[in-house]
Amino acid sequence: MTARKGGLGRGLDAMISETASKPRTTTTKKTAVPNEKKENSVFKVKLTQVEPNRKQPRKQFDEDALLELAESIKQFGVLQPLLVKQNGDYFEIIAGERRWRASKLAGIKEVPVIIKNLTEQEAVEISLIENIQRENLNPIEEAAAYKRLIDEFHLKQDVIAERVSKSRTAVTNSMRLLKLDEKVQQMLIDEMISTGHARALLAIENKEKQYAAAVRVFDEKLNVRETEKLVKELLNPAPKKEEKVRDTAQDLVYEQLEEKIKGIIGSKVAIRRKNNNKGKIEIEYYSQDELERIVELLESVR
Repeated sequence: MTARKGGLGRGLDAMISETASKPRTTTTKKTAVPNEKKENSVFKVKLTQVEPNRKQPRKQFDEDALLELAESIKQFGVLQPLLVKQNGDYFEIIAGERRWRASKLAGIKEVPVIIKNLTEQEAVEISLIENIQRENLNPIEEAAAYKRLIDEFHLKQDVIAERVSKSRTAVTNSMRLLKLDEKVQQMLIDEMISTGHARALLAIENKEKQYAAAVRVFDEKLNVRETEKLVKELLNPAPKKEEKVRDTAQDLVYEQLEEKIKGIIGSKVAIRRKNNNKGKIEIEYYSQDELERIVELLESVR
């Protein structure tokens, strides 16, 4: 995704690229923590001095993809520095946790870093933007990150939209996913349903019914349009045809009449009642001969 000019997305690229022209310095075997004068410089630190940000937006990491990156790091090293901020005697990752995890798998002892003195809000924004630009966040992680920027830092949705180079509607629709039942959210995270499915299911407010509908969508492999139709049917079920209340005593009388006529004609008879004591008598026959027999019988009654 191309970041909009003036947004923090552009700032993230600039933050990395501005150091590209600077000569890289390598540390000796000293374990001292670099001081603030080295901000924006690229240097190596021990992997054990780097820790992930527990509040970073991304929570899910593809294990296979991490193993592939670890193999690449074994061969070529970490090509892009981790963006970190100094926190006491260790460094907290702002952007690059995936590289940090892969480096651990690869057995790397040191990683290149760039230190930035950032506020917590700036760190959250940059972490969010980096993950969105790399399409690393699942829909629920992205929605939760937007919510945090609003709840903790009181940013408006239009401001967030500008920062991440998305429309305000996109941010709003993303955050609506947090209204889903937690089990449905997990189905979305596990890619059992798509974002389109999830948005359609939001119309069902009852959580249990919503989850039941989501399971049905998955089991029956419904597409988004079919899901929308299902939701509409669940919310507006077709009215059941009202069954006429029958008089049990009267039913018995008519059943007896049917049996009496059947005994006379020798064929099955049904009396169809209507209002005002009206109706019709239906006589079944199963062959031409039987029809002629019934006609002769009726004629003999005249």
